Amino acid sequence: MTFDIHAETIHFNAMNDDVVEAYLATTVATANVGGVLVIHHLPGYDEATKEITRKFAANGFNAICVNLYSRDAPGASPDDAAAAVRAAGGVPDARLVGDLGSAAAFLRALPTSNGKVGVIGYCSGGRQSVLAACSLELDAAVDCYGAFVVMDPPEASGFKMTSLVPILGNLSCPLLGLFGADDQYPSPEQTETLRGILEANQKTFDFHTYDGAGHAFFNVDRPSYRPEVATEAWNEIWAFFGDNLATK
Repeated sequence: MTFDIHAETIHFNAMNDDVVEAYLATTVATANVGGVLVIHHLPGYDEATKEITRKFAANGFNAICVNLYSRDAPGASPDDAAAAVRAAGGVPDARLVGDLGSAAAFLRALPTSNGKVGVIGYCSGGRQSVLAACSLELDAAVDCYGAFVVMDPPEASGFKMTSLVPILGNLSCPLLGLFGADDQYPSPEQTETLRGILEANQKTFDFHTYDGAGHAFFNVDRPSYRPEVATEAWNEIWAFFGDNLATK
């Protein structure tokens, strides 16, 4: 079943009351639907990510994607903004958590909200999804091939982010992990390291690693796209968010 939706670009008060841009897609429902924080990938706040945000609304969730690069390159194209942020070492973790905390509050305040909010991220957003779930009180989190969760980035990458190992014990909600067996960041070995840490901390999680898939297998605009794998993974997402975000 799909729902009618309303989608628009908005501006809202994020961390430190900074006004930032976001893309909001809401399902046309009477009330009591869950919300989803969509974190864009490293290439930026682009049309592909906005399409994913609309997809959540069409499937019965309110969804918001914050332009995490709003402050760094206002008015720039997604490519130029991503280049500027990469050159600066990436989005600071504290700012990411602050912005998503404000976005979660925005979703909970919508008149159709049931008060539940989950998060999903792709690529760098996968790591940021885990970061958010370890830093905020959320109801569900999805990590789509997030790199540098259990290891620091190579020095040559220029990224200033660090491993999330010290805070993984703070995971506040169930975690769904979707990974490619042919990926390097994260590699299957890194995924198994994450599994071990979560098990040791008695966290609830469900991991799926897909043969024949590498990084960015969800991305319809890249040669890395794997339609059959992406379809299977989307089915896992719908079941997971249905279990954790739906009104009981």
